[in-house]
Amino acid sequence: MGRRREGVPDGSWGYLPGLSGTGGGTTARGSGRGSGSGRRGRWRRGGLAVLVAAAVAVPLAGAGRARVPAPVPAVVAPPVAANLDAVYAAHRAGAREAARMAGDHGDLKRAAVDRALAGRQLLHFDGRGPGRVTEVLGDLARAGRVAVLVPGSDTGLDTYARFRAAALALHERLADETPDGTRTAVVAWLGYETPGTLGTAVATTGRAEEAAPGLRALVRDVRAVAGQRARVSLLCHSYGSVVCAEAADGLDVDDIALLGSPGTGADTAADLRTRARVWAARGTDDWVENVPHLSVGLLGTTVGFGTDPLSPAFGARVFTAGDGGHSDYFAPGSVSLANLTRIVLGDTRAVTS
Repeated sequence: MGRRREGVPDGSWGYLPGLSGTGGGTTARGSGRGSGSGRRGRWRRGGLAVLVAAAVAVPLAGAGRARVPAPVPAVVAPPVAANLDAVYAAHRAGAREAARMAGDHGDLKRAAVDRALAGRQLLHFDGRGPGRVTEVLGDLARAGRVAVLVPGSDTGLDTYARFRAAALALHERLADETPDGTRTAVVAWLGYETPGTLGTAVATTGRAEEAAPGLRALVRDVRAVAGQRARVSLLCHSYGSVVCAEAADGLDVDDIALLGSPGTGADTAADLRTRARVWAARGTDDWVENVPHLSVGLLGTTVGFGTDPLSPAFGARVFTAGDGGHSDYFAPGSVSLANLTRIVLGDTRAVTS
């Protein structure tokens, strides 16, 4: 959380008060080519190979953690405005039962997380394993502007508070900035098993390919509840930008914002085959800038995500994210949060670039 030393990974969301970036620095840096460009290219390829080899050798964080028992998710009708309260109630009941089971199992931390979720608006809840949850902040049924947040690596129920802090910060900023007569909602979608920062999965598109159908289903549910006139934006952090790219083809959203993205697996924004505006931003203290933007065959798979989304070759609308680190895009008072708020509200001319 908070600002990290350059080059040190942190896949979590959230921020440390007082350490979040609020400056107005630029987001993109030049990629000039000098006489050493060939050596740099070889170094980057070698560095990527070392990174993946290390990921293979280093045990995954939490790999030995015992699975926490939890009930199977509630079976409910697809959500629409008319049955939304019933959907929320069914998943709250599931979270309460999961809290009881986790407590009986002796996992008091997980029990506390489940208990807190049992008092919230849940479109989905699954307490098994690392856990999955979709939480709604605001009145989704009457919202004219909806933001869907997609998290990156190392996000599960045990770290959900950090992800929710980002959603809550955006929700509060939207409440302050929304014109009279317009309602907003924020959907925090932890709908897939995110990869660990230490591990090979975080360097390939495998988890994103598995997650994409769930994200498409979530957007359909949001449309079914909020209606076709609602403006829907996807805000995709880190590895979550790979998930959004995999799901983007034909997705019924208005904007896709790639935040601290290592790449998407696509060469250009046009390759995403989306009608949405595609945005990209990176804080000047974000370690992702040091990730090689390459795709290479290694150990029987393709590693890396290709073109830098901030590069002119990719073709996204690059906007200012300030001087924050990898976990600071939703820090209260930050330049990045201000611009994300403008994107969600449709005030695109006010977005600083």
